[in-house]
Amino acid sequence: MPVTVGAHHLTLFTHDMDRFIRFYGEIFDAETKFDLSEPGPGGGTLRHSLIDVGGGFALHPFQMPEPTGYEDGSMQMGKRGHIDHLALKVDDEERLQEVRRRLVKAGASDGTITDFGAVRLVTFKDPDGMEGEVARWTDSKRVLGFKERKQELWLD
Repeated sequence: MPVTVGAHHLTLFTHDMDRFIRFYGEIFDAETKFDLSEPGPGGGTLRHSLIDVGGGFALHPFQMPEPTGYEDGSMQMGKRGHIDHLALKVDDEERLQEVRRRLVKAGASDGTITDFGAVRLVTFKDPDGMEGEVARWTDSKRVLGFKERKQELWLD
């Protein structure tokens, strides 16, 4: 049994903290626990927030006084940097469908659900271009490979 109990937070960079907070708040009902501005390294003002996305996990975005070069995400797997993507968990199909609807309405996803057997997910692009997924475990013990996966298109 691991001594850890899961992930606490993920730190990333953004160009626009207000837009970032608004997106995660509107789509995921995420709660901003803090939003601080303080002196940055080398001068200027550094802004950072802790955004609770549920289950004890938070996003910790930073808006630096000067761009770091890491603010823009990518949708191309393998070219996203050290951390490839973020996956948020929902407990059931009803919540997956609700988040799917919100993402499509916000223009952040085409709504396609990918079914890997043991996991069902919908992908999205956040305001900075980072790929994310919303995933749920199913009752299936079988994991489907990329060639076997099923896709359910958004029909509304």
